[in-house]
Amino acid sequence: MKIVLTGVSCVGKSTIGKMLANKVGYTFFDFDYEIENYFNRPISISFLKREFLTEYSYRKEVRVVLSKILEENEDNFIVAMPPSGLMDFYWRIIKQDDSLLTVVLKDRAKNILQRTRFYDDNSNPIEVELSKERERYYLKEISLDIEYFGRTYNRSNYQYRIAGKSASEAVDDLEALLF
Repeated sequence: MKIVLTGVSCVGKSTIGKMLANKVGYTFFDFDYEIENYFNRPISISFLKREFLTEYSYRKEVRVVLSKILEENEDNFIVAMPPSGLMDFYWRIIKQDDSLLTVVLKDRAKNILQRTRFYDDNSNPIEVELSKERERYYLKEISLDIEYFGRTYNRSNYQYRIAGKSASEAVDDLEALLF
């Protein structure tokens, strides 16, 4: 089985995807990591994105990485895609492969913010103390992303609501749902 996981930033795609892949013996791909390797930019995806005027042009350029993953791996893998994982160029590639199973991970903005880890531009974790004002700002931004990307998430085969569960609980649920 070939599984594509997507969802808004910090919902748990990489963590849950990696844990699920390990549990069922699949190969795991983190799309951002694969992009960094393909373009030989191991420092941070944010530096690569700065080379493009828009997210659209960025997706147009990096779509080759998704094609490469699909062409080189016939079966039994999970790939964690960015929030735009079911949009334009990515979607055109995904919908051509009937054997791909698309799963959107969803949760409430409040739960996502609680799990959020902050990193600098070099992908080093940093401690961030959120004021009430910053917390409101982030909750609003996450909510806007949920609404914006939600339009394309209706294309998925499955939408799984994490509902504040731990990563291991979500993995158990997804295993029961998909296998």
